[in-house]
Amino acid sequence: MNANEEQKQQYNDYVKQVTPTHNLPYEMFKAFLTGGTICLIGQVIRNLAAQTGMDQDTAGAWCSILLVFLSILLTGLNIYPSIAKWGGAGALVPITGFANGVAAPAIEYKKEGQVFGIGSKIFTIAGPVILYGIFTSWVLGLIYWILKLL
Repeated sequence: MNANEEQKQQYNDYVKQVTPTHNLPYEMFKAFLTGGTICLIGQVIRNLAAQTGMDQDTAGAWCSILLVFLSILLTGLNIYPSIAKWGGAGALVPITGFANGVAAPAIEYKKEGQVFGIGSKIFTIAGPVILYGIFTSWVLGLIYWILKLL
């Protein structure tokens, strides 16, 4: 074995040593548990709101508002990132993950000022989601309108 091949082998051994290994079923369980817990909290909020006499739409709106508020509060207290690190996609997929995606850059860049910090960086994570969501809605609406004309 020449020196170049030996160096490549040492590098491959090093990469194997430092690369974290993941137990996929365990990671999926944690994501399921985290997302399920967030959804359970949302359902409890919705049920409590409905018990106060609200209709289902109003109860759902209050559920969304409170979940977003709790997500932003936990992001500001630096708790939500720990939840997301442990729960993976289970914490990032629901509405709370989207709220975290908007609040985290705003908190991180607030020291750069209102315009060049918060104003320009607030949608760095959530911006593409909003952009492609609106664009897809526009394209589908256009297709629907054309089909309706035909």
